[in-house]
Amino acid sequence: MKPWTVLREQDEATLYYAGSATVDLYRSETQLYRDNIASGTPSIWIVLSPSEGTWPYDISAVTADPAEGEAHTEAGANLVEAVAMPEMLRDVIENFIAEHHVEREFVKRERRRADPEALARRQHEGGRE
Repeated sequence: MKPWTVLREQDEATLYYAGSATVDLYRSETQLYRDNIASGTPSIWIVLSPSEGTWPYDISAVTADPAEGEAHTEAGANLVEAVAMPEMLRDVIENFIAEHHVEREFVKRERRRADPEALARRQHEGGRE
């Protein structure tokens, strides 16, 4: 099917097939995929970016990583929508997690204590103390 084929017209809405996309999975992101699946309503984020072509948008990304989906909203011009994760894709992601996930111990960094005298020793912009 060609991108932007009309699937259904109903009332004042038209449903299009926007095209196909690949969901890339990364070993370093398995915790985020796992959290997504464990949420009870696993989602896939679809990102449409403005296009200069015949249609106003192109599929620029499809991701199972909630943080990546959120990051795509920062561009402002992108349309980002979280949709229900298809069962077949969920099975693939669960298998990927089972094969590649490594539990990492959380290490809390220790803060350095503030030096209360540091501000007192700071020079003013004119070179004066």
